[in-house]
Amino acid sequence: MIKTVLVPVLFIFTSFLSFPQRGISDWFLSDTSLKYASVSLRIADAVTGETIAEHDSRRSLCQASVMKLITTASALQLLGHDFRFETSVGIRGTLSEGSGILKGNIIIKGGGDPCLGSERFPEYYEDFVEKWVDAIKSAGIRKVTGKVITDDSYYDFEPVPDGWIWEDIGNYYGAGVYGLSVYDNTLKLHFITSGEGTKPVMTAMEPLYTGVELTNNLVSSGNTDQGYVYLAPYTQKGWISGKVPANSEDFILKASLPDPPLFMAVTLKEALKKAGIIVNGQSSTARMSGQNNLKADKLLIKTYSPPLLLILKTINHESVNLYAEHLVKELGRRFGGSGSTDSGIKVIKAFLSRKSIDFAGMFMLDGSGLSPHNAVNARTVTELLVSMRNDPDHFDQYYSTLPRAGKEGTLKNVFREEIFDGRMRVKSGSMDRVRSYAGYITAMSGRELVFSIIINNYTGSSQDITRLISGLLREVIMSY
Repeated sequence: MIKTVLVPVLFIFTSFLSFPQRGISDWFLSDTSLKYASVSLRIADAVTGETIAEHDSRRSLCQASVMKLITTASALQLLGHDFRFETSVGIRGTLSEGSGILKGNIIIKGGGDPCLGSERFPEYYEDFVEKWVDAIKSAGIRKVTGKVITDDSYYDFEPVPDGWIWEDIGNYYGAGVYGLSVYDNTLKLHFITSGEGTKPVMTAMEPLYTGVELTNNLVSSGNTDQGYVYLAPYTQKGWISGKVPANSEDFILKASLPDPPLFMAVTLKEALKKAGIIVNGQSSTARMSGQNNLKADKLLIKTYSPPLLLILKTINHESVNLYAEHLVKELGRRFGGSGSTDSGIKVIKAFLSRKSIDFAGMFMLDGSGLSPHNAVNARTVTELLVSMRNDPDHFDQYYSTLPRAGKEGTLKNVFREEIFDGRMRVKSGSMDRVRSYAGYITAMSGRELVFSIIINNYTGSSQDITRLISGLLREVIMSY
């Protein structure tokens, strides 16, 4: 049952929350879609943390992308809103000023930037490769006897966290984290599809120079994307299977780029060739050469990421897994002694402990929530939200990273009723048979609330569950 907590009266009603209406619990918990489901729910005062209502609030469940609330809060407080990643290009060796021959290597130094070259931030990365080429030309280099090498040792060489499933890893939302990531580590596959049951024809793969080879087992069918790419990190061969929409002139299936550091080195070499600068050696990476933390004799150019706050907004608005996983490794590198997922998770748990947030029962395998083996409960999430609300140095920034209900990001098409307008900032989470929402509510009375609802193993459609949750939150807004 959902129980109502009244303080200081030690008295528990079996009706829902502290609403004056009776039987609201009947239409929520007794809904047929929740008959076999597990539900963890808590609503609390955003300022005092007083529990207003809860149901199984300490039950740990898979929360999907609501995990990003924990990751982004930790990153904001520990790194700061104006933190920036940087990527540099330099040279190592001897440069002959007369001939312009560099007897040595061009080094691309990865700095963990999750957004390098991303279409989401064109104002920060416009023509960045061309700018690198210009910097190399301006240094007087006309020929390189060595190679272009990407130092990708900024993080460890384990791109994918433990617990991610094979079906996800080859697709764009399952892209791994590298010391140098680029173009959102995404590979776009273009197809022409014909009638029902026919085989789609791949017409293009972008970006160029990836070396990827994919066996096409796709079928054209229906009007939804059910195509999956199976391609492991640091490999070049894989396959595609499933169904993609029929009768499309240019359907794009997005895969994960399997070796972004090597791709970046190859791309710069090709760009230099077009500019008339020949590089003799075969492009490589620190991982491939076994030489970590490569030092350049001379720095030529640096490329900076957007401020962290803009990255956090993108994470919580668009639920970008890659960016969240980068932050976990960055926290591990800066505060845990190792640029690994495990180290970053330890840093996040230490952060929660310092904030006196009860995270007993939290099973955190990644920072994005993509692993179905993650679990957290509604109490931990709401305690985090209360803690952030009472942090005068960070709350306004944190609040701004969450999408407005019915207006932005993953919430653009949900909670669109007028009663929600301007009253909710929420992070959503979803995967197969998982729906979760958590965030801030301003009730009609003006009272500030936090909430977390996590539902696993529901029956019926995800739309039905969202409508059910909408009804619950509508009552919260009206009753407080």
